[in-house]
Amino acid sequence: MSFNPFKNLYKKALDTTFSKQELENSTRIFKSATPKYTFDWYLKWIASTFVLGAMAIRGVPEFQMWDLILSAIGVTLWLWVAIIWKDRALILLNGVGLLFLIRNLAIALVQ
Repeated sequence: MSFNPFKNLYKKALDTTFSKQELENSTRIFKSATPKYTFDWYLKWIASTFVLGAMAIRGVPEFQMWDLILSAIGVTLWLWVAIIWKDRALILLNGVGLLFLIRNLAIALVQ
């Protein structure tokens, strides 16, 4: 028999259901910081899918161009989300990342 200190906590979490009022008014129930099913919500998930697709083929030499293209699309969409959210850290990260990807795409196209 193994000792699992989180077993009861996990079981309680699975058994717990909250009413809509409890979810809206609680300061102890963790909720997503971003609203669901808005334009930016769909955009961030589409962007994430592109980035994950690029990561899935990264390291395969035959797919280097696809990696760069999918990464550029994903980072561009994430930059758009960052601008909508007015999140300067994400704008900086994705803006600079997009410049790097465009540079690498240009180099790959010239070769």
